[in-house]
Amino acid sequence: MALTILGLSGALTHDPSAALYVDGTLVAAAEEERFVRDKHAKNRMPYEAAKFCLEFAGLKPSDVQVVAIPFAPISLFEKARWQYAKRYLYAPDRALDAILMGNRRYYRYKRRIEWCLVQLGFDLKKVEIVPVEHHLTHASSAYHLSGFKEKTAIMGIDGKGEYATTFFGYGEHGKIHKIKEFYDPDSLGGLYGAITEYLGFEMLDGEYKVMGMAPYGDPDKYDFSRLAKFENGELVINTEYANVIGFRRYKDKGKGYYFTPKLIDWLGPMRHGDVADEPYIHYAASMQKLFEDLALQMMDYYLGDILRETGRLAFAGGGALNVKLNQKIIARPEVKELFVQPASGDSGTAVGAASYVSMQRGVQVDKMEHVYLGPCYSNEDVIAACARHPAKPAWQQIDDVPARIAKILADGNPVAWFQGRMEFGPRALGGRSILGCPSAPGVADRINEQIKFRERWRPFCPSMLDTVGPQMLQTDHPSPFMTFTFEVAEAWKTRVSEVVHEDGTARAQVLRREFNPRYYDLMLELEKLTGNGVVLNTSLNRRGEPMICSPTDALNMFFGSDLQYLIMEDILVVKPGV
Repeated sequence: MALTILGLSGALTHDPSAALYVDGTLVAAAEEERFVRDKHAKNRMPYEAAKFCLEFAGLKPSDVQVVAIPFAPISLFEKARWQYAKRYLYAPDRALDAILMGNRRYYRYKRRIEWCLVQLGFDLKKVEIVPVEHHLTHASSAYHLSGFKEKTAIMGIDGKGEYATTFFGYGEHGKIHKIKEFYDPDSLGGLYGAITEYLGFEMLDGEYKVMGMAPYGDPDKYDFSRLAKFENGELVINTEYANVIGFRRYKDKGKGYYFTPKLIDWLGPMRHGDVADEPYIHYAASMQKLFEDLALQMMDYYLGDILRETGRLAFAGGGALNVKLNQKIIARPEVKELFVQPASGDSGTAVGAASYVSMQRGVQVDKMEHVYLGPCYSNEDVIAACARHPAKPAWQQIDDVPARIAKILADGNPVAWFQGRMEFGPRALGGRSILGCPSAPGVADRINEQIKFRERWRPFCPSMLDTVGPQMLQTDHPSPFMTFTFEVAEAWKTRVSEVVHEDGTARAQVLRREFNPRYYDLMLELEKLTGNGVVLNTSLNRRGEPMICSPTDALNMFFGSDLQYLIMEDILVVKPGV
């Protein structure tokens, strides 16, 4: 009988998701937000995502032997709960709770998962629920899916799991070994999140905006070193300023933030609005620099020997989506290859929990080669969605989609591109994308202002052919998932200027044809027309919305923006008057 494991994440927090492994193959994975149309789907259950995974695989609840969850009880005899209590002594109720009732959240989590499983039709007597420590699930999602055979250094940086915030370890012969963990409030991800809030963005959503703002500022203009230090192997966050709870929080209009009034006294009022202005651009640059410096110091301290031995690093946790840090890691001479789990945030812990349990039970999991793991739709589905839509879209079925769409792009028009299975994780990689021609002047501004309705300073990313990657990025390091930035070769900076960021870098997807043939062929056709096998690629959504999942979602977005062309499978929808 096949070993069938369903991973479910997010039952108490944010980014609920589901992932299904059958005999070591990741058959399906999806985030709840895409189905319920609520970004990050906070405090929701991964119900629709789990339902999709089972239906896609043609399985009934009774076919699943194990449900793996990325949250586990933490023993009182370990350091975690005591460390938490000690660091939060200024909030005695929280400190005592960690000692006396420290696994209450785990039991709530498990109860909610059980409730969700019952709604899905599971018999709780016939399915085993296996908890896996949060940071072990991040570690598994990176190491076990990296395909690395050698001894591999493993790093996990995020806000926090049960109590842990940061993980250092190594993988060997399929087993994960812990070297060191740090505990809340000593969280580099938490500090970055607190400064994200101060800069006017939402924690757990706006960190990448801070990263995008940083190149506009001067990191040496303000010294942020007082916020955190790494000494004698220990990370310490200064809770006089950030990572705070209870009465230490800065409060405004009834909302409490993860920083203190003392931070406001030091740096001035919180940022509001969409403009990237001074001094906030410098604060973003300083926070980014502090994050990079401390992460690299910790990596050297705990993983340096392993990296010098084999050169392999697997990285996950929300901090692993910091592509600027990843660029610095790849630049290290001792790092031969870095694998970053594409769904490094908490949505990826469903994959991590399921893969960890699979490996524990002796079933090797496949290397992650692509993230096209969500729903797909046929031409008939698309036509039916058009027929039902109140805008009564004019559509036509076209032949040779890549050539036809490449011509529209080369003429300077953005195109909504909806093809094949939806991506898992935060990046659009040619399944649900808005595309533009990166040599068409002004196309990035147009997409920002008229289609995505987002801040003008936000960068756009390139997808490119694997024949172009080494020339444009000056490296042959694999980059299938847009998890790294690279310095763009001088000649290419003018050739594809719309996808080069302020600092001369690009967060790139380098595509091999076998994983998305139609998207690859589109870039081949664009190369014939423009000389560049590169396309500007951003996620198919508007600001504040999750990425598009279904044809109906795509039509709603299309008619709520200035987009003029939408291609769904072979069905081209064009706005009237175009």
